[in-house]
Amino acid sequence: MTTTELQRVCRSLPAATEQIQWQKTCVFKIGGKMFACSGLEKDSRYSFKVDDHRFLELTDVPGIIPAPYLARAKWVQIDPAVCTLGTSDIEELVRHSHALVLAKLPKKTQRLIREK
Repeated sequence: MTTTELQRVCRSLPAATEQIQWQKTCVFKIGGKMFACSGLEKDSRYSFKVDDHRFLELTDVPGIIPAPYLARAKWVQIDPAVCTLGTSDIEELVRHSHALVLAKLPKKTQRLIREK
């Protein structure tokens, strides 16, 4: 999956917002909490949150490493030039990242997001 495809998927998710942070990173959030990010360049690496129990499994896949600064929170970083996972698998992981972060939001915020 390219960075452009990742951004398309993230933009399509319910209540997802997009902003540029740290001058060179496109950050996707739900309820003010980050669920995915990528560089601004066309083929840059991107990162997102994964389930705790899948973290080690995924970081054994070529092209996937623990995300710098975010690995302790079980984030992975994908190099699209090297990663061997298919586009549909990565899209499913990104959608799940969105759901994981949504589930950690306060119940009132979750309710407001789901009502939109």
